Amino acid sequence: MKIAQDITVASLEKKALRVFEVSAAKVETLDRRWNPASGSPVYTVQGQYTSRGWTEWTQGFQFGSAVLQFDATGDRRFLDIGREKTVSQMAKHVSHIGVHDHGFNNVSTYGNLLRLWHESRLGGNEWERHFYELALKSSAAVQAARWSRTSDGGGYIYSFNGPQSLFVDTIRTLRVLAIGHRLGHALMGENDRRISLLERMIQHAQATANYSVYYGKGRDIYDVRGRVAHESIFNPNDGNFRCPNTQQGYSPVTTWTRGLAWAMCGFAEQLEFLGTFDGDELVPCGGRSRVEDLFRQAAEAACDFYIENTALDGVPYWDTGAPGLYHLGEWRERVSEPLNAFEPVDSSAAAIAAQGLLRLGRHLKNDRYWRAGLTVCSTLFEEPYLSADPGHEGLLMHSIYHRPNGWDFIPEGHTIPCGEASMWGDYHARELALYLLRIGENKPYLTFWSE
Repeated sequence: MKIAQDITVASLEKKALRVFEVSAAKVETLDRRWNPASGSPVYTVQGQYTSRGWTEWTQGFQFGSAVLQFDATGDRRFLDIGREKTVSQMAKHVSHIGVHDHGFNNVSTYGNLLRLWHESRLGGNEWERHFYELALKSSAAVQAARWSRTSDGGGYIYSFNGPQSLFVDTIRTLRVLAIGHRLGHALMGENDRRISLLERMIQHAQATANYSVYYGKGRDIYDVRGRVAHESIFNPNDGNFRCPNTQQGYSPVTTWTRGLAWAMCGFAEQLEFLGTFDGDELVPCGGRSRVEDLFRQAAEAACDFYIENTALDGVPYWDTGAPGLYHLGEWRERVSEPLNAFEPVDSSAAAIAAQGLLRLGRHLKNDRYWRAGLTVCSTLFEEPYLSADPGHEGLLMHSIYHRPNGWDFIPEGHTIPCGEASMWGDYHARELALYLLRIGENKPYLTFWSE
């Protein structure tokens, strides 16, 4: 990508405000139309959200979007939607033992509401705070219990595929373990053994850094620095690593760009979170230096790979090894082409990645990452990616869910999926815009935990 040198937070303010101007009607329309009995809205088909059974990992993004809309605008209609739907619909996600998605669903809802409570924006009812805290503590423990051990003495939260499977996505759902630990909670095991949520969070992130992210050190013949594997497979009997794999990417040895984006954002946030601890608390995990060095290496490798393997405007194609990219020639030397005839872009990956670039740039005081993140924001917050069409329920266009399974809608006259949105893409576009607005307006820095 070509990193713009003249973009600032201030210069993006109008674009970020525009996101919430067009977002308001979309949040309200979906809330009025959607019947939760139909499942969770996942992606749009011909401009209308539809469900797609796999796991119910997107419902928190729907209601969390209303909370973000309130956060950005102060319009209490959206706070009412977020509060009401969190209470009436989200309890099942707190106790869900079959998924690795707790940080997506529950931090987007209970977590955002608790953060706003601590900012004195919800009225100060102590029982409301206790309600959110209890949900997050329980969610953290349930998620931490979904545990497989590795042969090196560590472990990971296993995906819905089973105990052999580590997904790179989970690096961002670790947020719920971080919050649970910060609230003083732990997972209680057999014989009342107290299992540290912080230690499980760090061990999972270490496994992700060691097995999901590549560093160009000859691990295999496809070892390119910053490449990310969607899934890492282990022998559940002895914890030995067996091979990379993918569910939503093109192949185990290419990089599915939304998985790359989860790594970028997840490791950057973990580095920010670790900065809130004194060194002593990290000693059981290997000490601050060892933990932070590994997370930084993973974050930098992933961010560098993204910058090097993305179109000039900062929007990636869905997989950097997708076979149709051959027909696009020097696609890295042109702006993204969402209406091309060969391979789709993924704007949702860009929205997630931009936040990773910004957070890592700020944390490391690295201007290159910071400006790269601003460059992506500038692209996403205008057409053809931002949709102001009142007839389309989506906010961020040209998002991809599961290309190998053929789930994404292909409009008439086109040969690839395009022109549609996803619940996670819309949520992260809003979160990205809110991140910039808070910085520009000198408001509290946006974190997933509450101060």
